[in-house]
Amino acid sequence: MKKIYIVRHCQAEGQAADAPLTEQGLLQSLELAEFLHDKGIDRIVSSSYRRAHDTITPLADRIGVAVVLDERLTERILSGRNVPEWREMLRRTYEDLDLCFEGGESSRTAMHRAVSVVHEVLQSSSRDAVIVSHGNLISLLLKHYDDRIGFNEWEAFSNPDVYELSFRSDVPEIQRIWNS
Repeated sequence: MKKIYIVRHCQAEGQAADAPLTEQGLLQSLELAEFLHDKGIDRIVSSSYRRAHDTITPLADRIGVAVVLDERLTERILSGRNVPEWREMLRRTYEDLDLCFEGGESSRTAMHRAVSVVHEVLQSSSRDAVIVSHGNLISLLLKHYDDRIGFNEWEAFSNPDVYELSFRSDVPEIQRIWNS
């Protein structure tokens, strides 16, 4: 059985690609490294956004595994413009996976890019892996395997958060293992 740990980044100073972790986020990254260090992880794939990479660097250093940056794990763009009603827009994209706002990406498109990373990890020789990404994209990845996951589950995520996907077949058992 192969396990993939899906990690949402620690607390960050913003949403920009280069936003660093907060002081609390840096402490959380150390807690996360302590939490995951004995899981047999031999592969780490991360969003290229600074907050994701900085979240997993303490674990990578501790277990001696290089972090592979993957653009497919970057934050999902909901819309090409800043809109005050973004939460309602996001909620609607869980109901209609093909809904796409101007300058944005549909849930289905985002889901498929995240799932493609999981499939590559499953096909690799690694035993257990960590994938680090962002809340919306992670919720869509989990939704691919369990359609009950939606907007409310996304709202309940913490920074950081960790889900364990245990693969015995094509459909994993999903368990939230981080208690914030």
